[in-house]
Amino acid sequence: MTSTTSTFAILAATLAAPAFAQDQLPFTPGEGPFSWESLAEFAAAHDYTGEQVTIAAPWLGPDADAAVLVLRYFEQATGATVRVNGSDAFEQQIVIDVEAGSPPNIAVFPQPGLMCDLARRGRLADLGEDTAAWMTETYAAGPSWTALGSCAGLEGFFGFSYNVNVKSLVWYNPENFADQGYVVPTSMEDLRALTERMVEDGVTPWCIGLGSGAATGWPATDWVEDMLLRTQPPEVYDAWVVGEIPFDDPRIVAAIEEFGWFARNDAFVSGGASAVSSTDFRDSPLGLFSAPPQCMMHRQASFIPAFFPEGTVVGEDVDFFYFPAYAQADLGNPVLGAGTLVSITDDTPAARGLIEFLKTPMAHELWMAIETQGFLTPHTGVALEAYHNDSLLRQGRILQEATTFRFDGSDLMPGAIGAGSFWTGMVDYTGGADAASVARSIAQSWDALN
Repeated sequence: MTSTTSTFAILAATLAAPAFAQDQLPFTPGEGPFSWESLAEFAAAHDYTGEQVTIAAPWLGPDADAAVLVLRYFEQATGATVRVNGSDAFEQQIVIDVEAGSPPNIAVFPQPGLMCDLARRGRLADLGEDTAAWMTETYAAGPSWTALGSCAGLEGFFGFSYNVNVKSLVWYNPENFADQGYVVPTSMEDLRALTERMVEDGVTPWCIGLGSGAATGWPATDWVEDMLLRTQPPEVYDAWVVGEIPFDDPRIVAAIEEFGWFARNDAFVSGGASAVSSTDFRDSPLGLFSAPPQCMMHRQASFIPAFFPEGTVVGEDVDFFYFPAYAQADLGNPVLGAGTLVSITDDTPAARGLIEFLKTPMAHELWMAIETQGFLTPHTGVALEAYHNDSLLRQGRILQEATTFRFDGSDLMPGAIGAGSFWTGMVDYTGGADAASVARSIAQSWDALN
């Protein structure tokens, strides 16, 4: 490890590069809860003066601003310049640019399936065995992330996971829990028992809403995916999302019925089971805040605070806990989520250097600290205190404690299934259709693609 004196000497030299003036950097070198040594060591080994790295990404607004801030340090450390092009049509544009022979150096994929489509066409560079091994060793649940950046049937490693979100969360009102004497459950058995106790106490346990316009049904797919990870080994999940295990397999049907235990019981759900499909997912958590409360719990991803009442303070007015696993199943702590994968679409030394930069704790800590952001990382080498609020820090710990991470399954499936018959099938199921019949119909729609 570089000594403190030599660390700051290197920083002084490298961060004086001409790309940005020192006073334009959002975080002063040597200050704050950051791993400055990791940046200094990186800077000492990477000089890309005069080179440019172009990045195409789905980042817009605050996300794009945050990316630019973080990448200033790469520029200062290496002498390279970085140009970020964010687009709300990224998925279409990246294919056009790559096939036209004018790709960016780096593409940031929100969907592993699209990444692998381009990898199979030979359009992505292999990030190498060393990078794959680094991710296995450095990320919590490392093999999960290495597998996510790989593509079935292809040799090579193509996607560096960076900027993650967590879906396996249950939101609740701490004051309501305290009033009733409820304790946060730590196992699925306890969560089921708490659900039943709430009904006995005369309160409604859950708010669940599947409404989302043309995308109605997608929140139920997250429930089913989480339940499958809590009832079957991750290998079953992996085979299911690529169609090797059919949708009407008894294990998949059982996971759907696990969701149904919560969603199809009139006493368990605000408004009764018939309201689940018609309630907009953005409105469904509002029952946590009414007086008296319309529900006590709401399962949804880390983004849902954006739809809480204005002025809501996470950690005070509302809080969350990990959607727990079955203790008796002995499947560890699975986490469902999503995120972005960074790939090289035009291979240059500076593009390779940017991947190396993303391995440094600093490249994560800087984004963690930006107050407008909800950046999460499974990097075990980061300083967790860099998270700019306690809510993100605790979500970061959930990632750190995960034994398995799996990407949103519906996003890994063919679009006609994951964004089609799976969505509509879950609406049918919550409306009273038999789980096996719904699963059979989805399986038939998948077979029809072949």
